[in-house]
Formats: sequence, structure tokens, C-alpha cells
Amino acid sequence: MLAKRFSNHILECGTDEAGRGCLAGPVTAAAVILPRDFENALLNDSKKLSEKQRAALAPIIEKEALCFHVVHLEPIIIDDINILNASIQAMQESILQLTPEPEFIIVDGNRFKPVGKIPFQTIIKGDGKYLSIAAASILAKNYRDAYMDRIHEEYPMYQWNKNKGYPTQEHREAIQQFGITPYHRKSFRLLPDQLSLDFDF
Repeated sequence: MLAKRFSNHILECGTDEAGRGCLAGPVTAAAVILPRDFENALLNDSKKLSEKQRAALAPIIEKEALCFHVVHLEPIIIDDINILNASIQAMQESILQLTPEPEFIIVDGNRFKPVGKIPFQTIIKGDGKYLSIAAASILAKNYRDAYMDRIHEEYPMYQWNKNKGYPTQEHREAIQQFGITPYHRKSFRLLPDQLSLDFDF
């Protein structure tokens, strides 16, 4: 069973991101404030849940959360400021959209930057320890998967509806065959070193 709170603050926000290791698509972050009495036995780290379980949990989280927000940061920003900074910025932006403003922030991972003067705590593997971070991980993953399904319609040859932009063999083979799209992250190693890639499109 995941813990409900890290701090004693009522308005404690959990935040997490999805898509950090992908070759294409945005990095997506969510921030969630759950009510103090929120309980759900199924809620867990999104990576430990099936797509069907995440789909079932997302509307429950959205309905019962005091507030939530999801932010996509596009590849052009990732390439400009790097994936770590983009992940942090996406989480910050999602937190800034919350009403009411959180009194405390718990962050999945070990790196973060302040959001105004709101105190925060980074927690390694926090999405498997605290309900609000797990809820944020599920929303971030669901919204990002839906985004990748949409852009799959534009570029079906990359099979983003299956791989969601992650570096699978089929994704790399499609990059080698068809080149890259505006949704690809140019700053990432899109192909193994022995294969060259033309970045003009």
C-alpha cells in the first residue's frame, strides 16, 4: 500500500513525468493534489500497471483529485535545453497550473528546481511509494500515450501507436529507412553510431 503523505501539509502535490527516454514525441509531466482521505488499492507506479489498468485509474484520479494538470514539452524544447531540464520544466509548469496552489511538492526522482517558494522533496522511485506521485505518473503516461497515438496517424511508418516513441528496433529501422520527422529529438542518438542520419527534412 502506498503512503498518502510525505509532509504534514494538506495541499501536498505529487509530480512525475513520462517519455524521458523516448526518441520522438514530447516529455509529459503531471501534477496532482489528492484529498487527504483518498484511497485506491490498485494505484501504483504506472510502469507496474497494464495499459488497461492505467486507463481505468485515470478517470478516478481526475474525478477525485482536488486538482491536476498535465503539460507536454515538445522536442524542439528538449533539444534546446536537454531532456533533464525539459523534464523538470514540464513538472514545474504543471504545478504552476494547479488551483489551489500546493503547500508542499513531492517529486519522483532525485533532481528538481524550486517552484517559487514552495518547499519540495525529491524521492527516488517515489511513484512506487506515494499515492500522489503514482497518480501523476499514471496521468502523465496516459496523456503522453494518447498524444503518440494521435501523431501516429501522421506518420504511421514509425508505429508510435505501439512503441510510443521509445527506441525499439522497429522504430530505429523506420528512422533508418524514412529519416526523421519534426517529432523526433535531434539531440538524441537516434541510430547506433555506425549508421549515419541526415537531419534535413
